[in-house]
Amino acid sequence: MSEKVVPPPAKVDAELLRIAFILVLGTFMATVDATIVSVGIDTLSAEFGASVTEIQWVSTAYLLAVVAAVPASGWLAGRFGGRRTWLAAVGVFLLGSALCALAWSATSLIVFRVIQGLGGGMLPATGQALLARIAGRERTGRVISVVSVVPLLSPVLGPLVGGSILGVSSWPWLFLVNLPIGAAAMLLARRYVPEVPPSPRRTAFDLRGAVLLSPGLAILVYGLTEVAHGRTLPAALGVTAGLAMLVAFTVHGLRTSRTPLVDPRLFTRPPFGAAALALLVLGASVFGTMFLLPLYFQTGRGLSAWEAGLLLAPQGLGAAAGSVLVNRTIDKVAPRTLVVSGIALIVVGTVPFTQLGHEPPDIVIAAALTVRGVGMAMIGAPVMNIVYSRIEPEHLPRASGALNLLNTVGGSLGTAVLAVVLQNRLSARDADVSWAFGDTFWWVLGFCLFAAAGATRLPRTQARKP
Repeated sequence: MSEKVVPPPAKVDAELLRIAFILVLGTFMATVDATIVSVGIDTLSAEFGASVTEIQWVSTAYLLAVVAAVPASGWLAGRFGGRRTWLAAVGVFLLGSALCALAWSATSLIVFRVIQGLGGGMLPATGQALLARIAGRERTGRVISVVSVVPLLSPVLGPLVGGSILGVSSWPWLFLVNLPIGAAAMLLARRYVPEVPPSPRRTAFDLRGAVLLSPGLAILVYGLTEVAHGRTLPAALGVTAGLAMLVAFTVHGLRTSRTPLVDPRLFTRPPFGAAALALLVLGASVFGTMFLLPLYFQTGRGLSAWEAGLLLAPQGLGAAAGSVLVNRTIDKVAPRTLVVSGIALIVVGTVPFTQLGHEPPDIVIAAALTVRGVGMAMIGAPVMNIVYSRIEPEHLPRASGALNLLNTVGGSLGTAVLAVVLQNRLSARDADVSWAFGDTFWWVLGFCLFAAAGATRLPRTQARKP
């Protein structure tokens, strides 16, 4: 009886890395743009003569549009092909960016941010599904470990890029900076990214599901945002209506004889359910922390946006180091081991922030952020590889859309919840800023522990390669 020979991992060649780089440009634009404008809120408020509350909708409108666009990305890619859908999404994003730079009022800017968000919302999911389809199951894990670091770097790079632009130029360049990047990505994609045919199964668009799911998520996030602002009636209406629409979508998804926009049954199938929970909480932890820390640095420590961005940079460095580690181990180590280890590192890196009332030195904050960055890189890529390596190629767009939806929703809901908690703790602490932020980070720690419980259900072994 001959001994079974285990083939070495498939090589990630230069051609595949080039394709990954091109597609990740779209993800980079979309995810950085979600935070790049945050440092320009005061500038935009002065430019258009709008209150901070009104101009905050420049960020909120983009976020709601992203949440609304993600669910449809899977159907569009399956219907028209991955590359064509990705190119169209880049085009919509660039159109929105150009219009934003030409905005003449706060209202027009908010409307144009919606257009920009609709394109940006489709880019990460469509790009990941297209890359996984091109790479094949044997190479998906290693290539995803490289590109998945971009969403982790973006919340760190956004404030730095935004602060740098406003330091040397006017506010329209917050949006015009996207044009050369997007144009280069489109030209390179048309030349080097291969066509991926649409799904052979042509399914009708789930219009009822789209009417319930996308607006339901957007209304729920809006309601939670209003809670953070202390506006009781809009908050109650938004949360109630949003939850009701999501319940109605779930019932529709379970009963319909057609293919739903996002299949609720997907989340009950192992390992998708545990993987989805891990990404949901990862989004809440990453974006929630990136909401809290810049605010703390600027209000609690009196740092400028640029200085706050520099102090956040170690998390990006940690994420880059973590992606290298994952790239070398993702085909050798069980997914559950990587993810649970990553969550443990995030927990360790979060503990110092629960003690902000004691004013920890910058070196402690930098070390904690580095550890968090490594941990975050050890979650996203393995979780996506678990799903992408166990699903049929024609189902990749919908699976990618569902995973990115959860990550986006996790970030949106996590940020909204933490904003409410922070406001409550500021009131309870009599505006003692440092202790209020420290109290809020206990909730971030709770998110991580909740994710760890779900991660224990992930597979112990790698998927079998065909």
